[in-house]
Amino acid sequence: MLRCRDGTLYTGATNNLERRVATHEKGRGAAYTRARLPVVLVWSEPAVDRSAALRREAALKRLTRAEKLRLVCGRAGRAS
Repeated sequence: MLRCRDGTLYTGATNNLERRVATHEKGRGAAYTRARLPVVLVWSEPAVDRSAALRREAALKRLTRAEKLRLVCGRAGRAS
């Protein structure tokens, strides 16, 4: 998860985190981040395979902003 200059959070999946973050930082990533440079990596987690990574990405994108911020800040407990 990247935090953009305007404070928004961008979520994506990759098999090479360092390369993907560098691509975003150079303005050659997603159009969303390109318009909101600079970006900072604020959250990452490993996945066993691409399918699991894409499922987790989708789940993260469904979270509210407040839930994402709790995750990033280390307070990942969610109210049911």
